[in-house]
Amino acid sequence: MIENLKNYKELLKSNIKKEIRGKYKGSFLGVLWSFINPLLTALVYAIIFPFILKTSQDHYVTFLIIGILPWNFFVTTINQGTTTVLQNGSIIKKVYFPREILPISIIGSNLVNFIISCLIIFLFLIFSGIGFSTYVLFLPLIILVQTIFQMGIVFITSAINVYVRDAEYIINFILNMVFYATPILYSSSLFPEKIAWLLNLNPMTTIINCYRDILYYQSMPHLKSLLVVLAASLILLWIGIKIFKKLEKGFAEEV
Repeated sequence: MIENLKNYKELLKSNIKKEIRGKYKGSFLGVLWSFINPLLTALVYAIIFPFILKTSQDHYVTFLIIGILPWNFFVTTINQGTTTVLQNGSIIKKVYFPREILPISIIGSNLVNFIISCLIIFLFLIFSGIGFSTYVLFLPLIILVQTIFQMGIVFITSAINVYVRDAEYIINFILNMVFYATPILYSSSLFPEKIAWLLNLNPMTTIINCYRDILYYQSMPHLKSLLVVLAASLILLWIGIKIFKKLEKGFAEEV
């Protein structure tokens, strides 16, 4: 697969650029929606949830932004990646190219958008007075772990969705449920240890907590948990590639 990507690297680059430019094509505000959407979402939650959860979290909007942006990166990548093979069915039928370019392009374009949108987090950290610490140097590692985790999922879901067309709707439902099981609107510390371990079964819990550790709490991320998620993500990626390569043989007939 790596050899294929090397041989078709120009196609991969152009496809990533196409995904980035095409996302808001025809929109007046264009790429600014990458910043506006999470800001509006955070604003709604910041108004409603302090009354529901009775939270006394300091700098709650900043706390929310640090959770919402990585979650948006996650959910957007999974949703777009799941449908990418079907959406490019006409091209698959006409031209040969490594099919893995399609999900990787989705992951790459969303990664670029996420890195750019991290500017929002930095601005909130500055204007809230929280500032930065040297622990921000762990940010690339956390982004890498999240990207590998998402890549493993997308390889599986994009291939299965070709054969089971209901998969995208099932996945969207699951993501909506997982949102509330991930400490985005609240802190993991709200739950006693007897329940907290259930939250930690969700890899996104560890990832979101690590973002908050280095940016919001300005402390060392829980590296042991992060490395466990990294190991699990690499295994998931290996399984995902195997499934994708196995199922891609029938893509042209099914799309």
